[in-house]
Amino acid sequence: MRRILSILFLFFIWSVTCWSQELKEKLESLSGISQIETLNSADFSEKYLVRISQAIDPKDPSAGTFTQRVVVCHVGFDRPTVIVTEGYGGAYAQSSHYRDELSKLFNTNIIHVEHRYFLESTPEALNWDYLTAENSAYDLHHVTTTFKQVYPEKWISTGISKGGQTVMIYRSFFPDDVDISVPYVAPLCWGVEDGRHEVFLKKVGTKSERKQILNFQKEVLKRRNTMVPMLESFCKEKELTFRVPIEEVLDYCVLEYDFAFWQWGSNVNTIPSIKAEDKELFDHLMKISGPDYFADEQPLGSFFVQAARELGYYGYNTKPFKKLLSINGSDGYLTRIMLPESAKNTKFNQSLYYKIYNYLKYNDPKMLFIYGEIDPWSAPMAPRFKGRKNTQFYIQPRGSHSSRISNMPDETKDKIIVQITAWLEE
Repeated sequence: MRRILSILFLFFIWSVTCWSQELKEKLESLSGISQIETLNSADFSEKYLVRISQAIDPKDPSAGTFTQRVVVCHVGFDRPTVIVTEGYGGAYAQSSHYRDELSKLFNTNIIHVEHRYFLESTPEALNWDYLTAENSAYDLHHVTTTFKQVYPEKWISTGISKGGQTVMIYRSFFPDDVDISVPYVAPLCWGVEDGRHEVFLKKVGTKSERKQILNFQKEVLKRRNTMVPMLESFCKEKELTFRVPIEEVLDYCVLEYDFAFWQWGSNVNTIPSIKAEDKELFDHLMKISGPDYFADEQPLGSFFVQAARELGYYGYNTKPFKKLLSINGSDGYLTRIMLPESAKNTKFNQSLYYKIYNYLKYNDPKMLFIYGEIDPWSAPMAPRFKGRKNTQFYIQPRGSHSSRISNMPDETKDKIIVQITAWLEE
């Protein structure tokens, strides 16, 4: 009996080894794939970091190429595949514990794609002209076309926040690449300072909550004489530098506070009393709305270029603080404070907004949108058109930017799972 068990065990090891080699051999056979590196995984039988060669300009080969970081998480060749259209850097996907929500719910493979011009997926020559939504869609099209040779079953595109924007962009430019799309908390802005966020913040939550937030913001500004030196010391310790005076940095931290507060679903019970000591007020402000977001030379530079060019962004309502601010207004703050110096001449173009808007208006793709009720990024959510069977919207009650299928009310969660399961089985 012991001999039979030993033989069976050896056969199992041999089978797993052969199967693993088959996957790696498939990856090695793909055109444009290089630097295949085995990664550890707690949830997948096989996991690899690979590089795929991409055209810097898909319409002009003379512009050269760059390599894009892709993480492949394997369940089975006969399983569906989720392509995660990350909007930023993708280093976190290399963690042994990484698993996308949809992959966990539906037991799928994952192709996780780092966005161009972020971290290790940045061309050597940093020409901002090639950082466009259309080019990022071509990147994803190339990735999907390549890996469908390994994974021929149904494909789902998904992403969170800016990654959710990328889902919409990809589907609009290449509508037939994937079968299903699930963008999470994805905004569709029509301007650099869209205007809808400020209106949203005047109505979100309860009147009592909004008043408590406003009182805190005003109290911080009233204590400017003590807050500015504290902020200066804080920034010196963190080695943060800015293009504007430290007094203005305090202004923007306060203006950002209510947006950041609601975005991450903070609790008003954590807001200090307006009678609290200076340090307590300052520490709370730093926790919710720190100055690093406005610092010079930061890793979000590529995002700010995209926001200024096509993706759009949000503005601030300065009226409630008019007599307390050191600035006369916040118009143009993104370009003045956060846009890389080498991209200062970037002009906004609304064509991407209309590209996505019209795609959703004249089509009914299998797209399932997830939003949070109190998330300011829900203000410019994708347009909802009547009579749609496939394009569906789900809004988590009191949900923040962390709204997911898993934290939806049970009835809603079950409905979403049933719907995606049905699409996968068609």
